[in-house]
Amino acid sequence: MRLCVAGAYGAFGTKHLEALDAIDDVSVTAVMGPTQSKIDAVAKGRGIGFASTSLDACIARDDVDAIILATPTQMHADQAIACMKAGKPVLIEIPMADSLEDSQRICDVQKETGVLAMAGQVRRFNPSHQWIRNKIDAGELKVQQMDVQTYFFRRTNMNAKGEARSWTDHLLWHHACHTVDLFQYQTGEVPTQVYGLEGPHHPDLGIAMDMSIGMKTESGAICTLSLSFNNDGPLGTFFRYICDNGTYLARYDDLYDGRENQIDLSDVAVSSNGIELIDREFIAAIKEGREPNGSVHDTLDAMRTLDRIEKSFG
Repeated sequence: MRLCVAGAYGAFGTKHLEALDAIDDVSVTAVMGPTQSKIDAVAKGRGIGFASTSLDACIARDDVDAIILATPTQMHADQAIACMKAGKPVLIEIPMADSLEDSQRICDVQKETGVLAMAGQVRRFNPSHQWIRNKIDAGELKVQQMDVQTYFFRRTNMNAKGEARSWTDHLLWHHACHTVDLFQYQTGEVPTQVYGLEGPHHPDLGIAMDMSIGMKTESGAICTLSLSFNNDGPLGTFFRYICDNGTYLARYDDLYDGRENQIDLSDVAVSSNGIELIDREFIAAIKEGREPNGSVHDTLDAMRTLDRIEKSFG
């Protein structure tokens, strides 16, 4: 499998390059980024044969079998559609788009072309959440409530590497997207009730810096999600699963019970790295000719829920 990573020198493009290094029978043959000197440096440092500022140039290459898009969110829909129309399977970093309309466009073109398209819902693949999912599938757990905190300190337009972004991040369409999809995935239900509350918008960035979201399913499971770019403290997302048979705390790829005893996840998956695991699923689905866990159709309901939440802001 020969891959192109677009957005290769961004925070998550770098994570995908590192993850692909750990997967056998995979090579990165092309990288793309908006600045030629920077993308040339990535290619040279990793021994990658082709680097370009043009995604079209990468897509057109015979030695590129599939594409991973780690580009700015606003570009995802058009870029994913270009990949599919060229016959190249595509993994779109979260979120697949920043509107329901663009998400639907991606799904429509996937149906038209039949080319595999996967959304980067990495929480499905983190070993901590996989462990919970396995217990749910075995009938040993049922989620009663998810209490989730997504906190950053980001009052300027910087990425996870501390570098200036060319686009503006969003609490709803990016960070809440993780939890909305995960809640629906773990409960197997689409919420029947949702609400969203926004704090004040940043005067320069134009986005809400604080947000509260609530969801409830028909069976009665609820999710409470707090998000902030104003939190001066530990960064990241922390999940509390309150279940009928135990309480669990998930912190990325680690899991603890309700009394902070760490749970051994060594037998959950072949890696403890969620990015590597989602890349493995993408590659395996292409090779096996099947729909991946987290296909664009599988995750479209999360985008519908985000659209409902946005409309509830008023």
